[in-house]
Amino acid sequence: MALFIKIQDGQPVDHPAYDVNLFQAFGNIPEGWQMFERIAAPVPNEYQILASHESTYQQIDGVWKDTWDLRDMTAEEKAAKQQAVKDAFAAREQASNWSAWVFDEATCTMQPPIPRPAPVEGETVFWCGADSNWKEAPARPSAEGQYKFDFLAWQWVAVVN
Repeated sequence: MALFIKIQDGQPVDHPAYDVNLFQAFGNIPEGWQMFERIAAPVPNEYQILASHESTYQQIDGVWKDTWDLRDMTAEEKAAKQQAVKDAFAAREQASNWSAWVFDEATCTMQPPIPRPAPVEGETVFWCGADSNWKEAPARPSAEGQYKFDFLAWQWVAVVN
């Protein structure tokens, strides 16, 4: 199925329609309708902003297409995003366990000083701040209830509501 869009005075009118819908409604592709190509919204990288969640229509190489306004963050926006990531990481429960982790500006994430080892089936591995390394955690209790891991005591504890 092909898409078409109505053009009046060189500008698109309304939204694209499928050729089958136009054939059902008019018996053909009416005069003034031109080919349209749907272009998916780009995925911004860590330091880009999609200005709108709605595209605009522009004619490119004779075909009307969705166009998207993607821009790089300003220095202030970039600094604010980096600080927000750092603040959220520092505000985590038991944040001292991850005090050795460092901020990676390229990915705008906090990274461990040692890469996480490949997973081994049946093991749960967590970062152990006391050892500054990855360490196998004890098995999660099988008893009913909710549990969370206490990184300072290195054990599972029951969550009491």
